[in-house]
Amino acid sequence: MKSEERRERLIKILSDASDPVAGCNLADMLKVSRQIIVQDIALLRAEGYQIFSTNRGYFLQDVHELSRVFKVHHFDDRIEDELSLIVDFGGRVDDVFVYHKIYGVVKVNLNIKCRLDIKNYMDAIKDGKSKPLLEITSGYHYHTVHAESVENLDIIQEHLAQEGLLAKLTDYEPVDFWS
Repeated sequence: MKSEERRERLIKILSDASDPVAGCNLADMLKVSRQIIVQDIALLRAEGYQIFSTNRGYFLQDVHELSRVFKVHHFDDRIEDELSLIVDFGGRVDDVFVYHKIYGVVKVNLNIKCRLDIKNYMDAIKDGKSKPLLEITSGYHYHTVHAESVENLDIIQEHLAQEGLLAKLTDYEPVDFWS
């Protein structure tokens, strides 16, 4: 198989997948090394494909989706409520990040899109020795949320506000978190 054909198949596999696909699984499916998969992913990203990596594998962002960053504030006891609200109104929680005055932006990919993902995430927090990222900033944190429409994002924002979870930006926070 030629490299262009392989990258087309790689996009097809990621497009059809409902969950992230591990790099080793992609390598097995395409009968190449894991390093070739990493190179192909880099080339596809350079071509404009929105391919993200998580601890569970790669996923392709739907080009029809829109995103919005929400700043929220709560403590551990509201994590499940917050995530459930977002997925119940059609959102996918791509990440969690904090803006720390000293360390800057600290970000972790989540890819939470359903209640089962939330359950698995909550179980991992309860079973682990680590604490949620929000604890280093007194409950303040951010999520990049994707949805199929602006209306879904507006509904999510409205309900986060109604639940008292939405927070306002402060003066020391950058507008562009990624620069």
